[in-house]
Amino acid sequence: MTDLIPFEYSGRQVRTTTRDGEPWFVAADVCAVLGIRDTYDATRGLDDDEKGTETIRTPGGPQAVTIVSEPGLYSLILRSRKPEAKPFKRWVTHEVLPALRKTGRYSVTQLGRRELAQMVIEAEDRAALAEQQVKALEPAAHAWDTLAGEEVGDYSLRDAAQILNRDPAIATGQNRLMKTLHDLGWVDRKGKPYQREIDAGRLACRMLPYEHPHTKEPQLGSQVRVTPKGLRELHKRLGGERPLQLTLGGAR
Repeated sequence: MTDLIPFEYSGRQVRTTTRDGEPWFVAADVCAVLGIRDTYDATRGLDDDEKGTETIRTPGGPQAVTIVSEPGLYSLILRSRKPEAKPFKRWVTHEVLPALRKTGRYSVTQLGRRELAQMVIEAEDRAALAEQQVKALEPAAHAWDTLAGEEVGDYSLRDAAQILNRDPAIATGQNRLMKTLHDLGWVDRKGKPYQREIDAGRLACRMLPYEHPHTKEPQLGSQVRVTPKGLRELHKRLGGERPLQLTLGGAR
């Protein structure tokens, strides 16, 4: 069980700890400063070595909290659109990190100027590297958004599942995807898409001919279809980690 080291930034508490001499930050505190509302969603996309859990002491007893490493912290900072993100990063790299690495506590005055300057340079280098890595992924992510935004048509649940399964973080099938649509409130119990989802451009409903399994007579039934916009949203909801590409010409 860990006793966290609390810092204060602009009236907000930012709690930290150390693992193997490296600083870790309580994700909820960081997200609060950066204006990120959903901590779980924000940390879900981080790599396994950028996030973890820590059991801490609280007045109500032991509590598990999500923590992020220094690279994980930079990833969260880069996702924030709040103007506070830049001064917050400077505060972390110029004050908190050097102090934690030297003393394990928030006490900058205990460091010599030359030592502090060297630690700041090293912290800035790590921040710059993390920023470059995130920017390197932006073109691929943009390609997914552009492709999904420009593609027309829609996909059967089977085809949609196959496209989503290209991301190694997602494992689904036709039936499981239908359950996901129901859990998200996109379709009713019979698998019929709600009109609001059709109007939003996420789902479509088509009348398609099929053969009755017993009488073999031709029938006409409705089929729920997933649009490119719906695939993009499902990719996020299912925890996709890599940019996906729709098969051009795959939509009907």
